[in-house]
Amino acid sequence: MKAQPFHLAFPVTSLEKTREFYEGLLGCEVGRTSERWIDFNFWGNQMSAHLTEEPIAEPAANPVDGKQVPIKHFGAILEMDEWKALAEKLKANGIEFIIEPYIRFEGEVGEQATMFFMDPSGNALEFKSFADFDQIFAS
Repeated sequence: MKAQPFHLAFPVTSLEKTREFYEGLLGCEVGRTSERWIDFNFWGNQMSAHLTEEPIAEPAANPVDGKQVPIKHFGAILEMDEWKALAEKLKANGIEFIIEPYIRFEGEVGEQATMFFMDPSGNALEFKSFADFDQIFAS
């Protein structure tokens, strides 16, 4: 199946902080905007941040490889060099990780680099990479 860009809408509590985070820190280009939402080019995908006045609850977690992974999360799969550079940039900017950057399932099928952190509204993000991209859907 050919990969196609996806669209995801997610809640945020501040458009200003969201724009600073996604555009300024993560480097996502901004698309259309309004008083209530901002579209971002999130590694070739359309992500729409929609303003809400409701609090965003911290996501529940499931154990994966001995870590508590937030059930509700989104992110991108990057080339390994880009993943490492992003991890260093996040550390240098004082981002608090839910799960520090590390290699998950080391030496096993599906081995991957991963890290989890939250955006300013409390949305959990995961960025990962594979030394062998054929392992993305390996079982």
